[in-house]
Amino acid sequence: MAKQKTLHDAFYETLKDVYYAEKQSVKALKKSAKAAEHEALRQAFETHAEESAQQVERLTQVFEIIGKPARAKTCEAMQGIVSEMEEDLDDFEGSPAADAVLAACAQAVEHYEIARYGTLKAWANQLGYGEAAKLLDETLQEEKRTDALLSKIAETINADGTPDEGNAAKGKGSKKAA
Repeated sequence: MAKQKTLHDAFYETLKDVYYAEKQSVKALKKSAKAAEHEALRQAFETHAEESAQQVERLTQVFEIIGKPARAKTCEAMQGIVSEMEEDLDDFEGSPAADAVLAACAQAVEHYEIARYGTLKAWANQLGYGEAAKLLDETLQEEKRTDALLSKIAETINADGTPDEGNAAKGKGSKKAA
């Protein structure tokens, strides 16, 4: 009879998943920084690539805390998000919407990571890994800040770049109503 899986098993498997995802995120952010034309977006990507490299190190510390080797498990979700980003980069390269699409792709990564880090933090607390929970929360807060920054930049890109065609056709500007 197969061993019944525990929350500890789920924690470890999810940790391996996010370890892979974070490493992929570093690569995707560097590629996005090169492709971005909007200076604030490029800077956000470069800054978060550096943060993500530190997040990989934090994850290594979490593996040490739980007494397991730092191993990655292929994250199908991140592979899909990165694949979609690369497709969008090809489709929108050189277009006025390219940076807006880049920001949207980056937010898909952030939202995935926010979900994973929130879960891992909660499980770490439940499993009595207080120090791991603190490390995971530090990363979770960085991901949330990056998501908020990307939202702010996306609004700027939309305001500074091409007008929202749907609203422009209706005679509305791209700025939000007060």
